[in-house]
Amino acid sequence: MARKTHKKQQPDAELDVTSFMNLMVVLIPFLLATAVFSQVSIQELNLPSGSGGAAADKPKVTIEVMIRKDVLEISNGRAITDRFPSKDGAYDFAGLTAELRRLKEKHPEKEDVTVLLEPDIEYNDMIAVMDTVKIYKPKKEGDSDAPPPEAEVLFPDISIGDAP
Repeated sequence: MARKTHKKQQPDAELDVTSFMNLMVVLIPFLLATAVFSQVSIQELNLPSGSGGAAADKPKVTIEVMIRKDVLEISNGRAITDRFPSKDGAYDFAGLTAELRRLKEKHPEKEDVTVLLEPDIEYNDMIAVMDTVKIYKPKKEGDSDAPPPEAEVLFPDISIGDAP
């Protein structure tokens, strides 16, 4: 006679998720509290067009700001008119601003400028020059309760390109 062996039936194991739920209760608020929400800002540019216009369509005044490794230069399209060497490794934005304000007073109808960059110029330097070219923001003087002076729009239309 053959013996029949009966295996004991194992009871179904229950899945204990209590420790996992405790982990999620702590982890999710921690991740939300430490998350960095990025801000995106957009810099509007006018890219040069490939079409060659007639000579009558060309603006009478050309202003080019060239960013080089150790100097900022302003050109009229044919020759360099002003140079602002770096001081202690930083660009001379005060000198650039003063000259751009002088050019704006001389040519108030002029709205556009071209920013030309050498290779390997830092992105932050390019943005700082573009901000300087767009708007002059005077600094508040002293501890007076007077409101800060109004910002002055210089050249809001910026084109970019490679420096020669």
